[in-house]
Amino acid sequence: MLTSLALIFMVGMSLGWLVSRLRLPSLLGMLVTGILLGPYVCDLLDDSILGISADLRQLALIIILTRAGLSLNIDDLKRVGRPAILMCFVPACFEIVGMVLLAPRLLGITVLEAAIMGSVVAAVSPAVIVPKMLRLMESGYGTAERIPQLIMAGASVDDVFVIVLFSSFTGLAQGGELSPATFIQIPISILTGVLVGLGIGLAFGEVYRRVHVRDSTKVVVLLSLSFLLVALENAAKGVVPFSGLLAVMSCGIAVNLRRPEVAARLSVKYSKLWVAAEILLFVLVGATVDIQYAWSAGAAAVLAILGALLFRMAGVFFCLLRTKLTFWERLFCMIAYTPKATVQAAIGSIPLTMGLACGHVVLTVAVLAILITAPLGAFAIEQTYRRLLKRAPEQGEAQAA
Repeated sequence: MLTSLALIFMVGMSLGWLVSRLRLPSLLGMLVTGILLGPYVCDLLDDSILGISADLRQLALIIILTRAGLSLNIDDLKRVGRPAILMCFVPACFEIVGMVLLAPRLLGITVLEAAIMGSVVAAVSPAVIVPKMLRLMESGYGTAERIPQLIMAGASVDDVFVIVLFSSFTGLAQGGELSPATFIQIPISILTGVLVGLGIGLAFGEVYRRVHVRDSTKVVVLLSLSFLLVALENAAKGVVPFSGLLAVMSCGIAVNLRRPEVAARLSVKYSKLWVAAEILLFVLVGATVDIQYAWSAGAAAVLAILGALLFRMAGVFFCLLRTKLTFWERLFCMIAYTPKATVQAAIGSIPLTMGLACGHVVLTVAVLAILITAPLGAFAIEQTYRRLLKRAPEQGEAQAA
């Protein structure tokens, strides 16, 4: 196992660095690392690592969702208003509908399997989008219209919404019945997840207002609470619908509301944890990809992904109707809301581990979605933001004018 971990981190970081020198997301190099080291190519990873791969990927997802919660400013959502709320779920719904319409014809799967596939690929990637939007905020592009804040806030909640839908669809595929009660479980799981997460986050902030400990200790405690919240979801099955991952993110939001200065410091700590978690996440998901099967999916899978992306972009355009944004600013938002990576890597292989008939094709489409949209989306953002967005004048420039 130790040799496998050394290969994962050393080769993953090296290929990630090489890819980043080409101005592409480093996660692509990590995915390639997993494909090369995995059982379908060089077979250099120990079975013990592959056996706990799903748990390690879930750990990485908890870290990125907690970090998103700690960084999410509710005031940004309030200032942007209706479009920010719509961006949290409308584009994802459009993309899932697009996949349901396209995938059965292109890939020969059922409507329910297409819905599962759509819920896997519908989430945008904070790992790709958030650093790009932070750079825009630092340079002043689009900040007067709060475009970076709009995209960051929407992307943070979009992931959780899609994961809840994914859990519902996979539950149906495992033998559940399609009934109104099934769909009622979605808002109930969202509500219970938010309430429990907020309650624990507020209690966490209040306890450490009175008890002074190092931030590293707070991170360990918050991670432990997050693990328990995810475990609670499994324990509550059949009793009450509950979203553990949404509770994890809500816990981070509550800490930010109660103790914003603490949340800022903890977010920095989590960003350091993400350095290692990101490598594990993307290398291990790459290791699960059967290259021959991915190659056989070919053009049909690519067409399904690109077609669903057009539906997503239409959803973004719908969200921005009746706003003051220009056509070019709306076009930038449509482009910036396309990269996939984090959620696809974390949940793309779950249908396969569940034994669902669509598992292989869902995993293949998830990885292809990352390989296609992450580099293209990141490259498009870099190439278009100066042309499509207005730069807010700096304070000195504004005073001189």
